[in-house]
Amino acid sequence: MTLQGLYVPLITPFTRSGELAADDLEGLAHRVLDRGAAGIVALGTTGEPATLTGPERGRVLEICAAVCRERGAALIAGTGSNSTADSQRALAALDAGVVAAALVVVPYYTRPSEDGVVEHFRRLAAVSPVPVLVYNVPQRTGRPLSAETLCRLAELPNVAGFKHAVGGIDEATIAFLARVPADVAVLSGDDLYAAPLLALGAAGAILACANVAPGAYAELIEAWRGGAIARARELGNRLAPLAAALFAESNPVVIKAILASQGLISSAAVRLPLLPASDTATESALAAWDGISPANR
Repeated sequence: MTLQGLYVPLITPFTRSGELAADDLEGLAHRVLDRGAAGIVALGTTGEPATLTGPERGRVLEICAAVCRERGAALIAGTGSNSTADSQRALAALDAGVVAAALVVVPYYTRPSEDGVVEHFRRLAAVSPVPVLVYNVPQRTGRPLSAETLCRLAELPNVAGFKHAVGGIDEATIAFLARVPADVAVLSGDDLYAAPLLALGAAGAILACANVAPGAYAELIEAWRGGAIARARELGNRLAPLAAALFAESNPVVIKAILASQGLISSAAVRLPLLPASDTATESALAAWDGISPANR
């Protein structure tokens, strides 16, 4: 499959009493697609999947799948763990008629060798009924990957791309983007570094901040891919303060605070161990959000 454009990793909204807010989730899914997203990601890190029950995760997928079917949009499902066997079972259970691709995180906490990471994904891609996106996020996994390893992963059958979120534009990123096959999509997963990664040739992005300003991020990607360099640079510079403000505290607490303040979700509630955003972080993010054109929010 070809992945390009903006994919929004949706938050999981909760009611004030802490239950899944299904109507809010459906509304958010339609909103980001209305504003130019190519698809949505369900159960990504931004969706707090670690604190959801099994039935809640199933309901989130069901809601997102229904919206994507109605809108002709792609649904990417977040999955995977630091257990190869458990990840194989989770992937094998995905319905290819519902899910377009699986976003699978690099094994975390156990810190396998890079050869171990390659073998992990080799086995997962072999059993997955849908294309696999490798989620490379060393800040969370503790396992950085070299350009050579990234290229080896890109060569695996059924690996369609990467969510690349390494916290900057480093030497491995530059070398990888120079060598990645044309049929493998690299999607920026770092909101603050989305513009420079797009300038280096990324096909699109999976951005948490697009919960708040989907139109602006969709236009940013379109501008870079379409060669409107001046406009792309302008948008990137304007969005950088927003990304910094929304990530001033643990994702997605500030994002939820902004969405709730605008009436887009009924509550900013998160689940422990996350705590609600501070007033200071919320006010700073609202100030940055005010700098984005209402037509692009």
